[in-house]
Amino acid sequence: MTKRERGLQNPELPNVDGECFRRPDLARLLLAERAPHPPRILLLYGSVRERSYSRLVTEEAARLLQAMGAEARIFDPRGLPQPDGAPEDHPKVQELRDLAQWSEGMVWCSPERHGAMTGIMKSQIDWIPLAVGSVRPTQGKTLAVMQVSGGSQSFNAVNQLRVLGRWMRMLTIPNQSSVAKAFAEFEEDGRMKPSPYYERVVDVMEELVKFTLLTRDCAGYLVDRYSERRESAEALAQRVNLRSI
Repeated sequence: MTKRERGLQNPELPNVDGECFRRPDLARLLLAERAPHPPRILLLYGSVRERSYSRLVTEEAARLLQAMGAEARIFDPRGLPQPDGAPEDHPKVQELRDLAQWSEGMVWCSPERHGAMTGIMKSQIDWIPLAVGSVRPTQGKTLAVMQVSGGSQSFNAVNQLRVLGRWMRMLTIPNQSSVAKAFAEFEEDGRMKPSPYYERVVDVMEELVKFTLLTRDCAGYLVDRYSERRESAEALAQRVNLRSI
């Protein structure tokens, strides 16, 4: 990369650190070699009720993902302690964090309770750290958001999940699913009935797999940003200065 490409000595950008500035490179987005394994998708749901409709939607989504060629794993939130209520080496916490590291994309599905996502859903997300050492478990991974409601259709929970996905620096896909009156949308055996709601779930999973295939190999490059490169450079300079004292 030339000095011009990196922005060095650019009089039009006096406030930009040329050593850290980068011109986006299409070749780093359109990689010739791509990972051959199936997309790895982690699914989280926000209820521990015996007949949990968020779990039933999640199980339906997992079947669809597998039919589309992905590897899907569902985390069971039963037994997960409250955030900060147990050490980080708690078995359920470690299971969740290991799955977050393993995944290349996620599905978050919560019931709407009191106009918001459930505490069980939020606890799972809160146990996934923004950083583990130098690794960010969620950065650059794809995300699909869904919700179920006991009454008329609402989007409060999915809107909140989108905010969290952005905070976790995930690539949240445009499509989403909100299943109204979920109690009427499932058979006794737990399978979802044919309906426009079901078709939307199919749409969302299809879009998630496409976005995951498109971005997983260049996820690190997509979320690499100037401010963090500059911060890293400053941290390195400070370490060098400390050693010279």
